[in-house]
Amino acid sequence: MDILDILLSASFWAAAIRIASPLIFATLGELICERAGVLNLGIEGIMVAGAFAGWMAVYSGTGLWTGVMVAMVVGMAFGLIHSVLTVPFGLSQHVVGLGVTLLATSSTYYAYRLALPEVTSPPKITAFQPFEIPILSDIPLLGPALFAQTPMTYLAFVLVGLVSIVLYRTPLGLALRAAGENPSAVAAQGLSVTGIRMGAVIVGSGFMAMGGAFLTMSAFDSFFFEMVNGRGWICIALVVFGAWKPGKALLGAVLFAAFDALQIRVQQTPLGADIPYQIFLMTPYVLSILALIVMSRRAEVPGALMVPFNKGER
Repeated sequence: MDILDILLSASFWAAAIRIASPLIFATLGELICERAGVLNLGIEGIMVAGAFAGWMAVYSGTGLWTGVMVAMVVGMAFGLIHSVLTVPFGLSQHVVGLGVTLLATSSTYYAYRLALPEVTSPPKITAFQPFEIPILSDIPLLGPALFAQTPMTYLAFVLVGLVSIVLYRTPLGLALRAAGENPSAVAAQGLSVTGIRMGAVIVGSGFMAMGGAFLTMSAFDSFFFEMVNGRGWICIALVVFGAWKPGKALLGAVLFAAFDALQIRVQQTPLGADIPYQIFLMTPYVLSILALIVMSRRAEVPGALMVPFNKGER
């Protein structure tokens, strides 16, 4: 009954949506990269860099939305590095991605210590505050969960619809999907596979950085290095869970976030007193792995994912 009460509470679903928001940004970014044929394992480090860049910009005196833009630009810069090394040069996407993660994480640590050498605890900023949408926020259960969130959460959901429209309703989306499925056909149409793939990685990396910025500017009001805490790797799994489709990826992000929010609340019930807390901590990941196994059996991987393309070669 305790678990049922939790699942039927508006506060639970509000927390799940809040936890899912950074995952949505980063999952969309990874999805765009992989749809174009590039696996971006730099996602974890890019999220850390975006979290720091956005927070530092606001701490330095800029507005919150300016901080979001700064985070996105920093993410795109790391995406440019990744795309140059993997697309025209054709280097291993696994090695480059891990290298970008290490580069982004270490450069963020250096920048933090350089900017705040004497600080023992991270300074706080004024973060985004929840904004209740009139009338809609009064809907029982659904209203407080969906329509009383921070502006960045609303932006995350808007981007899901926007990315879906671009991917499936525009020539640009068709070219991007074709670059990940059959790049030779794209080249035969006179389009640049290199340009499309590099653009996808750069834009996708910007989205990943926005996911990191959500953590420092919407979920919390300060920066610390452990805050990303493996979310980037989870987003790579969510892309597979969502079968490389934005709508299903959104569902996967919310599902994982619900598992996470549930384990936090169950620990506070009488059941939580009798079970080691480590069991609850691992539950969202175990359930996500099981869901990933089920969904991935039906997923169709982009045909040219991780396959370098050189014009004129077969």
